[in-house]
Amino acid sequence: MKFRFSFIFILSILMASCATKVQRVSESSVHDLSGRWNETDSRLTAEQITQELMSHSWYNTFSSRNQGKQPVIIVGMITNKSHEHIATETFSKDIERAIVNSGRMRLVQAGDKREELRAERADQQNYASQETMKRFGMEMGADFMLQGTINSIVDQNRREKTIFYQIDLELTNLETNEKVWMGENKIKKYLK
Repeated sequence: MKFRFSFIFILSILMASCATKVQRVSESSVHDLSGRWNETDSRLTAEQITQELMSHSWYNTFSSRNQGKQPVIIVGMITNKSHEHIATETFSKDIERAIVNSGRMRLVQAGDKREELRAERADQQNYASQETMKRFGMEMGADFMLQGTINSIVDQNRREKTIFYQIDLELTNLETNEKVWMGENKIKKYLK
């Protein structure tokens, strides 16, 4: 009986010492644990590349040709071609946030979310009052589409490794298919 009690007591102490300890940290703090793409890479890349997008000459050219009108952007596919799983939607949202928060460009909804809005508008045709019903054909058309890729190269020798990420984005005029801006961001990580 004493052995069984001692065994259970020791086992409970061992289990308690192996428990995961969680500490909340600021979302802007940098904790690069694995060397893989992380939220800091996503946020910093989106901020840097969006800043470059807004300071490039295409913006002033468009604005001067269109009586100061703000360009309307739609964020298209950002394809992950890297060696690891990257949540590209998180990266896309970081870019969209930077565009909206800049106040210099307008952003329209893309993809599945746009289809959801259209379905709601169609539903309103049957179930909303005439005064509050939203009409079809009033969507804002985008002037430009932003698309891109995330690529990576891994170089490893025994326990040393470098991971190189290259993020390429392109802004295309939707009417003419002309690429008006190409931006990139590169990240290199050394793991030992």
